[in-house]
This record gives sequence, C-alpha cells and structure tokens, in this order.
Amino acid sequence: MPKSKRTVFFVSDGTGLTAEALGHSLLTQFENVEFRQHRAPFIDSADKAHAIVARINECSRADGLRALVFTTLIDPEVSAIVQASDAFCMSFFESFLAPLEAELGVQSSHTVGRSHDISDSSNYQKRIEAINFTLNHDDGITEHELEKSDLILVGVSRCGKTPTSLYMAMQFGLRVANFPLIPEDFERGKLPGNLTRYRDKLFGLTIKPERLNKVREERRAGSRYAALENCRYEVAEAEKMMQREGIRWLDSSSKSIEEISTTIMQELHLE
Repeated sequence: MPKSKRTVFFVSDGTGLTAEALGHSLLTQFENVEFRQHRAPFIDSADKAHAIVARINECSRADGLRALVFTTLIDPEVSAIVQASDAFCMSFFESFLAPLEAELGVQSSHTVGRSHDISDSSNYQKRIEAINFTLNHDDGITEHELEKSDLILVGVSRCGKTPTSLYMAMQFGLRVANFPLIPEDFERGKLPGNLTRYRDKLFGLTIKPERLNKVREERRAGSRYAALENCRYEVAEAEKMMQREGIRWLDSSSKSIEEISTTIMQELHLE
C-alpha cells in the first residue's frame, strides 16, 4: 500500500528546533505517511505570520489536504494569525502552558525566545568550551589535557565517534575526545597512546561489518579500507580489544546519535 503524503510546517518565533523536535516525536508514530517538512523560524511579527500563512495555505491547496502545523509561538497575536490558516494547527505552548499555570498558580511570562535564552552565561560558556575541546580532540589528534575530558570514545574508523562526540558537546556541554582503533593497535595488542590511564572515561562504539562496508565505500570506493573482509577483521579485533580492556560498548549500526548519546550517559552516569 503506497504511503499517503502530507506537508508539515514547524513554525516558531525562535530557531524552530523545539517545534521540530516535538513534532517529529509525534510524526514518527505514523509509519505509513510520508511527510514533506518545512521549518519556519523567527516568525515574530504579524507581517511574518501572514507571509507564512500564505505559504501554508498554498500547500494545502496544492495537496488537496490541510497542511499540518506545529508551533511554539508565544505572542498571542502572531499565534492567532497562524492558527487561522487553512491547516491543522497544534500549538505546544498553548497546549501545555495553561495547565501548568493552573497547577503552579502563577502566570507564565510569555517571553518570546525564552527557550533559547543565553542569559545563563556560565552554562552557555560551558557548552562553547566543550565544543572547542571536542573539536581539538577529534580522531586522536592529541592527548593534551585529556584528563579534562568527561568521556573518551573509541572504535574503528567511521563507526560514529565524531558525530556522537559533537552532539554530546553541543547538547550537554560534555568534553568528549575520540580515538580510532586501527590495525596497528590490533597488532600491538594495546589501546592507542596512554588511554589506559583514563579507563574510567572510556566507552566503545562498534558497528556491523556490512554497515561499515557501505559507509566506507561512500568515502573510499574500491579500497582495501572499505573492503568487507577488512571491515570484518577490524570490527572483530576492536571488539576483542574492548572486551579484553574491560571497556563497555554498544553497536551504533541502527541507533540514532540521540539514542547512542543517551545510552552512554546512562552507562557512565554522566550529567
């Protein structure tokens, strides 16, 4: 049975990331629908609201079905304009703020952009420092100040270490270093550099050889590096090494970066 198709808009007075994240969590429950998605950030005036409503209405007319609209708009006037569009609208703030106000017995501030406020400068600075640390310690570039890391990821090349490291730095302010496990390490039978000194910070990622083969083929097609036989060898040796060294690991083959990061944080009790 072919999938049905619907157009989705994520409308926000800020970056739109919150609306998109919340909307995605709902849309993933509908596997038989294909969603064409549009993010509309910084809709913080009546003029901008009317402009996005024109786009929404045009999509609804072209599709012959109402567009779906997820919003995190705070300003009542702007929100009312978008709510009046020819679409099925869901306002996350309107859905949750009123019940919270009733429970807490106080009115919310209704401040535009509050969810991305950087007034907590210490927390913001921590995230920036974590990102810089993680970029400077990507792919085993250096062991300098490795004692300041919150986490050190190890695993074969292209198993997901770098994107996971950067996600954890940006989202949670964690200083994450990562080191590749390469054939030379397997021949020596030891972890690279002085990583054994930081055993309590180590966590491993592994991947199914078939998946690794596809990823590496996109990078270096036809090379020994990407060959399935070599992928099987490296993955097997890396898992043996991690087991021998007492390093916990997980398979990243079918997990999202968010799932990988959450699992690691739970395993190592990182906050």
